[in-house]
Amino acid sequence: MELKRAGTLTSVKGPAEFFTGTVRVEMLNHPPAPSRVSCASVTFEPAARSNWHTHPLGQTLIVTAGCGWTQCEGEPIVEIRAGDVIWCPPGHKHWHGASATTAMTHIAIQEALEGKNVVWLEPVTDEQYFAGPQGHDDHKH
Repeated sequence: MELKRAGTLTSVKGPAEFFTGTVRVEMLNHPPAPSRVSCASVTFEPAARSNWHTHPLGQTLIVTAGCGWTQCEGEPIVEIRAGDVIWCPPGHKHWHGASATTAMTHIAIQEALEGKNVVWLEPVTDEQYFAGPQGHDDHKH
């Protein structure tokens, strides 16, 4: 058994090649093979978000704090809040991040296929992002 005590994990800045805005990533667990599952806690400051991306075996997001937005390609932006659980199917192009005015933290859980758990794509443009979810006013800037 491996126990990682709270406060002992390192938080790193989300790389600008994969994220827009200020993002912190704390790797929670990445056990050795034969396990294929990894999980991280990711905090997005207001208006920060991931690039568009896919996961070869899908991804589960568990929102632990704040309010954010997520979008699957061809669908509207959806608001997500603490306590929400989101399943992104394998190969489904999507992004997630904070709302325009509120930080958001989620735990991201994904499996690797042939050593790869994410395929990073293009950034989400300000025009795409600031469209915000329908029926909400917090996306205006």
